[in-house]
Amino acid sequence: MAKGILGRKVGMTQVFDENGVLIPVTVIDVADNVVLQQKTLETDGYVATQVGFESKREKLSNKPEQGHVKKADTAPKRFVREIRFKEGLKNELADFAVGDAIENDMFTIGEYVDVTGTSKGKGFEGAIKRHNQHRGPMTHGSRYHRRPGSMGAVKGKLKGKNLPGHMGAERVTIQNVRVIGVDKDQQLLLISGSVPGPNKGLVIVKSTTKSTQ
Repeated sequence: MAKGILGRKVGMTQVFDENGVLIPVTVIDVADNVVLQQKTLETDGYVATQVGFESKREKLSNKPEQGHVKKADTAPKRFVREIRFKEGLKNELADFAVGDAIENDMFTIGEYVDVTGTSKGKGFEGAIKRHNQHRGPMTHGSRYHRRPGSMGAVKGKLKGKNLPGHMGAERVTIQNVRVIGVDKDQQLLLISGSVPGPNKGLVIVKSTTKSTQ
């Protein structure tokens, strides 16, 4: 059964399991998720569920946004994302009606999920930090320390070369991480280990697409 939800990364902490083993976890706040639209094969050409997350003031939204969320009888949302799965997977979100709230109890402790977020931006970085390359000699008259190595006979074709450039701020998905806890009262998910992105960053939690074996 495929399912998904939006949330904000709160930070990391640790919990102990029934055997007293310490488990580092990431806390994700998934409160205020609402189904805004159901995309269908007949009308849109594909099947997906549009989810709105985190309400914002009406004055911060334009008229098209206000009209769109009015169909779901909810406040304008700060984040709107489509959640879709590969063909052949039954989408649990497809059973939700427009305007229904999505809560964290759709996930159970012990199941495996994929978490997608935007990695931390590092700005412009050199080849050593960006691509983990080795530096050159630091002594004996060497003038090659942290510069990129020989490009070879590229003839102007640099696409794919490990060069200095913008590092981070990319869409990253970590797969097969376990749900450690589900806090129904505060609408929190506890995910094993770390997940992409900074604290307060938007993340998407979905059923894993690969086997855990």
